[in-house]
Amino acid sequence: MQIFTTRKGLRDYLNSLENKHLSLGFVPTMGALHPGHISLLESAKKHCDLSICSIFVNPGQFNDPDDLKRYPRMPEKDAELLTKHGCDVLFMPEVEDIYPEKPNESYDFGHLDKVLEGAHRPGHFNGVAQVLSRFFNILRPDRAFFGEKDYQQMLIVKALVKQLDVKVEI
Repeated sequence: MQIFTTRKGLRDYLNSLENKHLSLGFVPTMGALHPGHISLLESAKKHCDLSICSIFVNPGQFNDPDDLKRYPRMPEKDAELLTKHGCDVLFMPEVEDIYPEKPNESYDFGHLDKVLEGAHRPGHFNGVAQVLSRFFNILRPDRAFFGEKDYQQMLIVKALVKQLDVKVEI
């Protein structure tokens, strides 16, 4: 498994593969991997030539700074698990690499991000959209794989892809 900690390193690697015309499957995570993440990786491997998982604890998804501090981080254990399950590429960037400047993008999801989970976590889904828009731009995946346990997030991601007009299948 190739491991990259900077978007430049990852982009250089992906650019070196462009003439091979490989399909790219992306599994974004915040780490603390569990069997659901592994099933997404298995789907990416089944449907794409190259599987990429990210581990990035996105500050924009947290309303409470204490929740961000408490979020479990176990990168060595996660990397070992991904290696065991045949992940091709792991992307583990630092916050400063993804957000060299404070993010200010704002996305309009209508009422979708204001109900259910969004009602209790204002700004959470905009944070999800900010990081995914950056990941989609860096990776340019053909497919991205998300768990269906969070249906609201799935709808947000599909709306984001439509707003950005990116060519990624969710």
